[in-house]
Amino acid sequence: MNAITLDCQGLACPQPVLKCKDALTHSRPDKLVVLIDNQAAKENVTRFLGSQGYQVVKVQDKGGIFELTAQPAKGTEHKPQDETEPEINSPSQALSQSGTDAQLVYITSNRIGHGNDELGQKLMLNFIATLPEMGASLWRILLLNGGVKLTVSGSPALDHLLQLEQSGVSILVCGTCLDFFNLLDQKQVGQTTNMLDVVTSLQLADKVITI
Repeated sequence: MNAITLDCQGLACPQPVLKCKDALTHSRPDKLVVLIDNQAAKENVTRFLGSQGYQVVKVQDKGGIFELTAQPAKGTEHKPQDETEPEINSPSQALSQSGTDAQLVYITSNRIGHGNDELGQKLMLNFIATLPEMGASLWRILLLNGGVKLTVSGSPALDHLLQLEQSGVSILVCGTCLDFFNLLDQKQVGQTTNMLDVVTSLQLADKVITI
């Protein structure tokens, strides 16, 4: 059996994902064990491996160190990395077929502008509530830094974001940011993401709207 163990303890985002990507590119092991020391990296690595045809079959918490054991999912062929097509690397099929540009909304705060925080939060809520007006062109929402606070329990924007996600809009939430604010367990919408996903999304979007 071709087995690889990766020690990703202490590595900042997106290094754990990049190390896994490198291992799959060069080896495509029958068994991959990844050691991680934070919840955000655990979620990011698990999602990445799933996009590459691997399934995390075992997770052990060894005093704050997570040991993830992954194997190729049943029915998954061992094909080279460049032949895989993870969801993160392409706008939705519906956009491609309709010819509509894939637009990405990049949110880095839970408020808009400066001057008065209460007003800024109301403006952000109104902005998110109005995003459905973009129609089929709205492909993805990226939330970083203070923007991740919009995705947690008690956020006035949560219902609007849930409706957008249910309508097919992809929502990615920075795991490092959630962890910094101690909000990782409170996230209620979107997928926990890493900087590799962020960079890839910005590269692939036809248009980026920054708030």
